[in-house]
Amino acid sequence: MSERRSMSPLNEIPDGITRDRFLRALVRLGWEISKIGGKGSHYRATWPKSQKSMTIQYDFRKDVLRRIVKAMTAISGQTWDDVRGVY
Repeated sequence: MSERRSMSPLNEIPDGITRDRFLRALVRLGWEISKIGGKGSHYRATWPKSQKSMTIQYDFRKDVLRRIVKAMTAISGQTWDDVRGVY
């Protein structure tokens, strides 16, 4: 029996996504973005309904983005499809 994943597979996340554009998409989805609480060039994205947060690091490779989307889904229930809709 196959298990359905809650997020799109890695191959559906396109190459060339910039961190700034991804952060703008998170803001449109209701996340609060701050440099305070981030380390160095990192940002902290906080989901206001639960006050849980995740770190958006400077190194924004595709595998890093996949981990961020996984954390985002765990915190807010939003998926890559939600980000793609406002990206």
